[in-house]
Amino acid sequence: MRASWLGGVLLAAVSAVPSGAQSPPYPQIERGRYLAEVGDCVACHTAPAGAAFAGGLGLKTPFGTIYSGNLTPDPVSGLGQWTQDDFWHALHDGIDRAGAHLYPAMPYAWTTRATRDDVDAIFAYLRTLPPASRARPADDLFPPLNMRVSVEGWNLLFFQPGVFKPDPAKSEAWNRGAYLVNGLGHCGGCHTRLNALGAAEGSVALQGGTLDGWYAPNITGDRAVGLGGWSAPEIVAYLKTGRNARAIATGPMADVVMHSTQFMTGADLSAIATYLTSLPGSGAAPAAPSVEPRILDAGMAIYRDNCAGCHGAHGQGAPELIPTLPGDGAVVGADPTSMLHLILRGGTANHTQAAPSDPGMPAFDWKLTDAQVAALATFLRASWGNRASPVSAGTVADLRKTLREDGTD
Repeated sequence: MRASWLGGVLLAAVSAVPSGAQSPPYPQIERGRYLAEVGDCVACHTAPAGAAFAGGLGLKTPFGTIYSGNLTPDPVSGLGQWTQDDFWHALHDGIDRAGAHLYPAMPYAWTTRATRDDVDAIFAYLRTLPPASRARPADDLFPPLNMRVSVEGWNLLFFQPGVFKPDPAKSEAWNRGAYLVNGLGHCGGCHTRLNALGAAEGSVALQGGTLDGWYAPNITGDRAVGLGGWSAPEIVAYLKTGRNARAIATGPMADVVMHSTQFMTGADLSAIATYLTSLPGSGAAPAAPSVEPRILDAGMAIYRDNCAGCHGAHGQGAPELIPTLPGDGAVVGADPTSMLHLILRGGTANHTQAAPSDPGMPAFDWKLTDAQVAALATFLRASWGNRASPVSAGTVADLRKTLREDGTD
């Protein structure tokens, strides 16, 4: 089966290269396939029921909807007429083949750090894909952002192109992890707070960010709300399988694990763990929350009736099956959005090759009022050593409305 697949790739590679051109060597193609998985390119460049990498997925932003491009070698709607240089300028400079600016929804602010060899390898791999004809729908953005020239101003303010430069004072593993996290992996695209213009705020890099009805938690070495208490093997297990004794990946992170990190090598995952745990957090220990006793009592009662059967009387959960609530990033994070999302809509952990089961949590939006969800969330954020701020019923109501309007699962 493996041999058949390899033969298919090589045949596709030959057929995708223009007549008279030399096909790229197989090792470069295979390396490009791996790097495309590192970058999770398929997630944004595949529409529902569409061919892989053929684009057309609508990416919702605060400024409207942007549709992803076709990365297959289709000569009309894809990359069939693109050269290596064209592709390099797209990932490194945010400029397409026609010289137009790409919108920052394409994470060129991160992929600019990728080396030329790595970018060329990705391009070689994409050239082996079956051509799929799929025209990209027109973007639906608010004026003046519907004019791509507006991106020039954004780039002047927030974009500095440049390939990653290793830090000679750091280890090889640290530098590899920094390259993956801040480059093709573009982890900061979700795990860093964005400013009003949609640019990542470097001063709080990887300290958590909110988007699409989810909160991507702090992944620095912060011991209170980050990964400072996690061991390297625990981080590797989470990225490889989507779960460990502390947490289970849900929401967008479950998709990242399913389509990207589960396929990464152990060495690369260990390098990511080395880098992330070296990063200092905010350094500020959260203050003990001030919560009305009646709210805590109400939240405790709701927890016992609805949650303790799975999560345990003290939130201990079940290793690699049900998350542990004390210290959980979704519970104690600065933003409770992910926890509220899960309480309202439930969630399922995507299965992986190493962990084929997909444990899930039921939705409670049909059962609990906004005030009850807020009391439950407040109880969770203030119990078992957790020291996070209370949640208001208004916050729950706003998220419930957003999820209903967006049709978010």
